[in-house]
Amino acid sequence: MKLGDYLAKDFVLPELLSENKSDTLKELIAPLGVKYPEMDTDLAVRVLLDREQLGTTGIGDGIAIPHGKLENLEKVIVLVGRSFKGIEFDALDQKPCFIFFLVLAPEQAAGLHLRILAQISRLLKDKTFRQSLLEADGSEELWGLLKSV
Repeated sequence: MKLGDYLAKDFVLPELLSENKSDTLKELIAPLGVKYPEMDTDLAVRVLLDREQLGTTGIGDGIAIPHGKLENLEKVIVLVGRSFKGIEFDALDQKPCFIFFLVLAPEQAAGLHLRILAQISRLLKDKTFRQSLLEADGSEELWGLLKSV
């Protein structure tokens, strides 16, 4: 399974400007509203915030992997964002997050959803890969790095 199969070039945000969890989720979801105008992006943000109430998806080491399931979604979608200044995301290590992988999955895709989360987690455990994400120059370089993994 390749993560790049669930990611689109316009779903890679090289410089998030938000400063808090709620705004970050809205900023990450925004490209979906552009590509899929019929999508209820407000609902997607509410689903993600509801998931955050169960426990933070800020896993530490500057990483957050917000995720949720949407009833009317046809396929798994992955969005990636990066913050240079760091965003308070209630991470387990109480430090700001710089790398965000957001995963939305259809309600009926539980197995695939979990495999994608596991793949992201494996990738982000690699300190060299994390450093490459942070140092990539703009969206083209980020996309080049992500589409092949």
